[in-house]
Amino acid sequence: MGDNDRITQVEKAIVGLRGLVMSGEFDAGSRLPEVALAERLGISRTPLRQAMDRLVAEGLLERIESGGCRVASFHLDDVNDAIELRGVIEGTAARLAAERGADPAGLAEARSLLDAIDGAVAEPGEIDFDLYVRLNARFHEVLARLAGSDVIQREVERICRLPLASPSAFLRGQELVPDFMASLIRAQGQHRAILEAIEAREGARAEALVREHARLARQNFAFLKDADPRLATRVPGLSLVTAN
Repeated sequence: MGDNDRITQVEKAIVGLRGLVMSGEFDAGSRLPEVALAERLGISRTPLRQAMDRLVAEGLLERIESGGCRVASFHLDDVNDAIELRGVIEGTAARLAAERGADPAGLAEARSLLDAIDGAVAEPGEIDFDLYVRLNARFHEVLARLAGSDVIQREVERICRLPLASPSAFLRGQELVPDFMASLIRAQGQHRAILEAIEAREGARAEALVREHARLARQNFAFLKDADPRLATRVPGLSLVTAN
């Protein structure tokens, strides 16, 4: 097996294991069965253990003193803190983009994505929800790049890997929420305002708008944690959150 094959197996293991954990396949605090997982994912135990190392670093798994890993659990405050931290880092990215002057190609890509999001929510009764989720994630990825800083971009990517911290974390499942349309429209209005502030070179305003945008995710989380129990399996990572 060559180096590329090993890398592919590790990446496959990371994606597969993260998906199982975030979907609630294993209860918070439960020990992961390495042999069964390796067979289920179609990989050897070596890349599986490397994937576990990665998810330990991300905070999804915890080491067990006697060996192996267990699924981490998260307090409500942990999630709120992660969302708040994302707002701080993304806000910094927006401020730097405004102060330094964002790349025109990046701004054009961001505008194009927002135009596409407008199309996804144009008809209240026929919302392309899956498209909205994909475009929203791409817009936030572009936003992280606009500062032209590899450090900032890397930190945004890192914080977004924390459970329920990504910009799209609470979009899945909102189709079951009667007033989710209003939330999407409000979020899109914030997207427009953030981009306008960056283009106008208004750094402080861009940063404040992004921080406010992250707080919308906190509001959605506050609603979802007490909403229909079915959402625990529809919102990745929600089943790992405990009130204690």
